[in-house]
Amino acid sequence: MKADNPFNLLLPAAMAKVAEDAGVYKATKHPLTTTFLAFTAGMFISIAFVFYITATTGSGEMAFGMAKLVGGICFSLGLILVVVCGADLFTSTVLIVVAKASGRITWGQLARNWINVYVGNLVGALFFVALMWFSGEHMVANGAWGLNVLQTADHKMHHTFVEAVCLGILANLMVCLAVWMSYSGRTLMDKSLIMILPVAMFVACGFEHSIANMFLIPFAIIIRDFSGPEFWHAAGATAAQFPALSVKNFIFDNLIPVTLGNIIGGGVLVGLTYWVIYLRGGHEAH
Repeated sequence: MKADNPFNLLLPAAMAKVAEDAGVYKATKHPLTTTFLAFTAGMFISIAFVFYITATTGSGEMAFGMAKLVGGICFSLGLILVVVCGADLFTSTVLIVVAKASGRITWGQLARNWINVYVGNLVGALFFVALMWFSGEHMVANGAWGLNVLQTADHKMHHTFVEAVCLGILANLMVCLAVWMSYSGRTLMDKSLIMILPVAMFVACGFEHSIANMFLIPFAIIIRDFSGPEFWHAAGATAAQFPALSVKNFIFDNLIPVTLGNIIGGGVLVGLTYWVIYLRGGHEAH
């Protein structure tokens, strides 16, 4: 950052350098530390989705856009928790490609980090699924809460492969832009507030986030397969209405294409784009 910077924030070139340094740190820290931080990130994003489901349950009389906006703002809690608490979320961890492009980490370090974080996020999300199932939360509002989970998850199972990839690109474009902008902030308030609208935008628009789906869709599958007749009676629905909710469909119709899209959206459209603009040639471009 130039000494004559009149602003109390980092300018874009300095933000790119922060992203590079953060990538080196993430890729070289102890794998066990990464595992635990990834586990917490999986829980944080799950917490955010619980907030989203709660906020949008019973919102049928609200205007479509307003209900989605409220839910999206609530969901931003997840990324705020990740950034402020220093957790490792796969969708933002793809930004370590900046460190690789600068030659400061190896392909092996990048791959190990991505795999470790991805698996840790999955375990954290599934752990939170178990907590929510045994809490009986799906019965809230006479089953409307659980029905909202089912309907939201079921919608995600009907994208084509190309649609799912593109929705994944769009989601992580916004997530990584939110994280990238947080590098500019100097205070906790700066970092938190700057991330709300990008996250709210991708959620409100129905874009696809692989780690959020690791919580939502498995939870929906469990609700569909294991809920008793009291749930279905209260919710006014049947399990037969959600035939697409299966582990196989989740993996092949959603998780794989969305993950690919998330890597492209965050790693290429944000990370490598800003590397080319500011860091190519081994120096900060101004």
